[in-house]
This record gives sequence, structure tokens and C-alpha cells, in this order.
Amino acid sequence: MRFSLSLRTQLAIIFGGTTFLLICIFGVFYGDRSIKQVEVGIGNSLSEAAYLMENNLNQYMWSRYGETIMLSSLSDIRQLEDEEKIGSMLNQTQSTFPAFSWIGLTDQDGTVIASTDSILKGVDISERPVYSEALEKNFIGDVHEAVLLADLLPNPTGEDMKFVDISTPIFDDANQFIGVLATHLSWEWVKEIETSMIDSLKYRDGIEFLIVSKIDDVVILGPDNLLGKPLDLESIELARTNKNGSITETWPNGKEYVTGYMLENGYMEYPGLGWTILVRQPVEVAHAPIKELVLFFLVSGLIFVVLFAVLGWFLAGRIASPLKDIASTADRLRVGELVQIPYYKGTSELETLSLSLRKLVSDLTSTESALVEMKEVATRDELTGLANRYALDAYLDEFIQKNKMAIVLYIDLDGFKLINDTLGHNAGDALLVQVAKRLKKSVRENEMVARIGGDEFVVVLPAGKESLAKRGELVGERMISSINKPYALNGEKVSVSCSIGAACWEASSLTTIGETIKTADEALYTAKREGKNRIHIYGY
Repeated sequence: MRFSLSLRTQLAIIFGGTTFLLICIFGVFYGDRSIKQVEVGIGNSLSEAAYLMENNLNQYMWSRYGETIMLSSLSDIRQLEDEEKIGSMLNQTQSTFPAFSWIGLTDQDGTVIASTDSILKGVDISERPVYSEALEKNFIGDVHEAVLLADLLPNPTGEDMKFVDISTPIFDDANQFIGVLATHLSWEWVKEIETSMIDSLKYRDGIEFLIVSKIDDVVILGPDNLLGKPLDLESIELARTNKNGSITETWPNGKEYVTGYMLENGYMEYPGLGWTILVRQPVEVAHAPIKELVLFFLVSGLIFVVLFAVLGWFLAGRIASPLKDIASTADRLRVGELVQIPYYKGTSELETLSLSLRKLVSDLTSTESALVEMKEVATRDELTGLANRYALDAYLDEFIQKNKMAIVLYIDLDGFKLINDTLGHNAGDALLVQVAKRLKKSVRENEMVARIGGDEFVVVLPAGKESLAKRGELVGERMISSINKPYALNGEKVSVSCSIGAACWEASSLTTIGETIKTADEALYTAKREGKNRIHIYGY
């Protein structure tokens, strides 16, 4: 691909990418804030729905509670004399307030003496909580299934009948206990309240109301699959501490719901049953409008990205044309042609660039040779042409980034001082040059051989197919054999040997490769103590 086209593509990508990034950042920020705001709004609305449900329940129960207390205060009820008249009063009360499924009046022993439609009349209910819990004070019993009345009351739905009990003790004018006025409220009235609440929220999909009993946290109103089952939810605990609010939580079915909660705690004289009111809506349903809005925003953003990318493409074309000429000239310079960088006027940046490049080319041409020479001097041993300490350090810095294991050989000549003393330093230098060549031939082309001073050399071998120790031993023996061969110096044949210390390095260990070189140096002295002209591998 031509340079001008590549630049245009890059600038188009930059224009489009920057626009896309900004839109994404704004979209994520806006979407996140919107979701949080809607979550709060949804939570508040569900919390308000739970509050309204609780308020309706409490006011309804307060009304029935008040009616029961008022009925118990009537003189005809307190006299217990005319059972027929009392039964008529109870029937009239039930007719006026159909939520009372059954109303009965007992004597002090718990036998029903009057009741609606004479149901259970003459039956002893003294063992039932509706009587036994109301001997001294008013009693409100939690939801329970019908026991005595299950087969006696009409049941058009065929479902299990459930009641809430309200009962109160009856005292005569002398304040003596004479009986209990007991009522059973049909649980159907709660379902009617639930239906009216759902109708008021019909614009909201997936709304469900639940009532959790204080007893064992059992669901007494809600979806069929949860009825009668205990719930262990954070919202229930929060309702009992914070009274009213909302939370997003995972339910037993593994799905997330936004849940509004409220603790039912009575109304005026009615003390309440401590029910927890929950109103839930699936998270995916609650957040659907926001997701649609964010999706619309992102699609619109992508359209802008394409438009800005096209604009960037055309703008880049105007910039790329002179740069293309400069690049073409630079390519010609690279292959050795003697051409000059074109000079452009009219755009300050291009003018500055062309002038700078002209001067740069001139300076580079004059200093290139000097730089090459300086680099060689800085990294090569002047005598042998091998890498020096600086080159070795640079090599090791790069080596440890690419390799996980290596073996380091530390080499020292045996008898080198004697040659220097007998034949002179010039002969010694000539010997070092020949030793360097033999060492270089003993390793692969890309492996490091460095002279670090005097007659000391360091070789770094990366891991091969064999073990590190085996590789070090093979290369070390090859070097010893090569160096032992005679040398021609000043018309004479001389011989030297060498001792080698070796140490293994692994990236997974705590030892640095610099410390490994020191360990190889120590192993070198071990080899000399063991008789010289040999290799000693540390740890083997």
C-alpha cells in the first residue's frame, strides 16, 4: 500500500475512532447515569406501590378490626340472652361486610352460642386460637387455612380457603369475662386489593405483589410457585429495619428483580401483623426502555463515526499529497540517489518539515560514518574484535527478555602469563587474537562470546535440546580441545590450555544472570584447583 493511502487511512481511522470513542464514553456515561436514574425511579415507584399496598391492607384490616370491636360493645351481644337476635345481628353484619366469612359468639367455655347462618353453633372451639388467644385482650391471627369451616362454607373457586382471625373478649357490666366474639376474614379480600393495585400499574409489565408472613418468612400471597414457601431475601431484612425502600436482588429462581419493600405495622388502633409487602419486577423488563434508548444513541453515534471518518479521509488527502512527495524523495535517498527534499510553502508545518528534513539529511550524511565507527568502538574489544563488557551487558538485557534458561561459561587461559613473560606482550596479544577466533568457531553464529579483560572470556549459551549442563559440557570440551592445539608465534610453536567454570541460569529462580556469571567465575577457580585444562559446572 502506498504511503499516501496509508496516511489517509490512518487519519480517517483517527477521525472516526476518536468520534467513536467520545460517543462511547458519553454513551456509557449517559447510559449508566440513565440506568441508575431509572433504577432509582423504578425502585421508588415499586417502593411506593408496596407502601400503597400496605396502606390499603392496614386500612382494610383497621376497618374490620374496628367493626369487630364495635360489634362486641353492643349491649345485645354482651347480654348473651337472645341467641336468635344475636344470630340475626351477626348475619346482618356479614351481609353488610362480606369480607367476614364467619362471625361467631361463644360462651365463657368456648362453645359457639350464635353464629352467621348458625354454622358451628354448639361446637366447642376453645382449642382454637381465635378463642384461646382472646380471653384477656383483642386477638388478630395471621393467615391460616380453614380447619372447622373448610366443608361448611361455600367455596365456588375450589381453592383452599384461608382466613385472618379477629376476635375480642366479651365482658358483662360487672367486667366479668362471659365469652368471645370471633370472626374469620376471607383471604379473598387481599386478592381483590392485589388485583386493584395491579390494574393501577397495568402500564408496567411483570409487576408482582407478595406478602410474606412474619411467621417463618412464608409467602402467603404471591405467585403460585412461591405460595407457602419461605423466602430468605435481603429486602425482607431491610423492610424490618428500614421500613420502606427498594433494592435490586437475586431471587431463589436465579433471576434478578427490582424489589420494593414495606413492613406492614398497623394503622391507628389496629396493631398490624408484621407482614412484609414486596413488589417485584424483572430487571430486564424494568431496564428495557433505557437499553432501547442507549441502543438508539449508539446507532446514531455510529452514523456520526462514519460521517467523520469520510470527512477525515478527504482532509487527509490534502495533507498526504505533499507528504507523499517527501516520502518518495526519502526512499530515493535511502537507495543512494543524490536528490534533495522538496521545499513546500504556504503551510507553516509543511514548510518547517521540509526545511528540517533537508538539514537532517545533510547532517545524517556527514555523521553516519562517524556513528557507525563509534558504535563499533563502544561495543567491540579493540584487540580481538569480540564483544566487550558493554556489549555483553546490553546483550544480556535483551537475552533475558527472550529466553528462560541459559548456561554461562567463564574461560581463563592457563599459562598465558608465561608466554607474555618469555615472548613479550606483542606475542601475547597475537595469541589472544587466535584464541578469540577459536572460541568464536566453537559456538553458533548468534551466540555470545565476549572478552571481559586480560585472558578472560565469557560465553552465554541459550538452552538447546539437551540439558543445560550437558550443553555446557559439550561446548566447553570442544573449546578446551580447540585451544589446546599449538599456536605459531614469532616463528615458534607454543601451547596453552584453558580452564572453564560454568553455571546455569533460569528465569524462574531468584538468581540474576549477573549473579550467575559470578557463580561461573567461582566454578572457574574450582576447575583450576582440580588441575586446570578442564570444565567445572557449578552444582554438578
